[in-house]
Amino acid sequence: MIHLKRCGYNVIHPEGFTVDRPDGSGDYVFLFFRSKMELRIQSQTVFVEPNTFIIFNKNSPYFYQHAEQPLVHDWFHFEMEAADAFFARLNLPLDTLIKAYDPFYISRKVNDIHWENLQNGTFRNEIIDYTIRCLFMKLSDIRNHLEPHNQISKYYDQFLNLRNEVFSSPSTWYTVEFLADKMNMSRSYFQHLYKQIFGISVINDIILNRLGYASYLLKNTSYAISHISGICGYENDVHFMRQFKRFVGLTPSEYRERSDVGQ
Repeated sequence: MIHLKRCGYNVIHPEGFTVDRPDGSGDYVFLFFRSKMELRIQSQTVFVEPNTFIIFNKNSPYFYQHAEQPLVHDWFHFEMEAADAFFARLNLPLDTLIKAYDPFYISRKVNDIHWENLQNGTFRNEIIDYTIRCLFMKLSDIRNHLEPHNQISKYYDQFLNLRNEVFSSPSTWYTVEFLADKMNMSRSYFQHLYKQIFGISVINDIILNRLGYASYLLKNTSYAISHISGICGYENDVHFMRQFKRFVGLTPSEYRERSDVGQ
């Protein structure tokens, strides 16, 4: 289990701040820099840009201070059994500066850890353990997926925001041309990057999102199938039913009947 020792979320030092631990901190440390820093690690001094993180080993010496004011960072100290094996499996190196491709995700998770640590619930320690593991696994997924492909890493945030927009509006039919134009890309290049980032074609992603919402409505409402078809952006009920059968393996009616039996 991961044992949290202390945590700081959105810690701001208006006049700057210096941390100097020549013998390390004696525990593992996660640091997410949200402002520019001067960092000394492994006898080298580097200037670190915002939205960069590092995980320090238990006895690794390190020094950092503000390179601009205010100093802003998120951090937590923790103990963990078999940590080397865990981070090796994730291909997430210790004592290494890593670019944060989704900085808002990191801050949200550290905020979750911070607030859970303030409470005294029955499952507090387990929740913190799972949240930290989730953070590290997500950082591993993003880093190991994006870093070998420089052409997609610089577009990651834009594609993530675009996908969120599409997923939030299942009733809207987005054409590939429209989405490519929003990204100022050619249709072919947009489709290529979308498939590389998300592992699915943009058309199938849109269809599965709409059908996923349709499945939810079939299971949890008494709406007529024709009404669900319209809510999910289909102008033709027959097209909706054919597409549903093709991707789900059942007709909408069959899916609803099985859901009713399951309840």
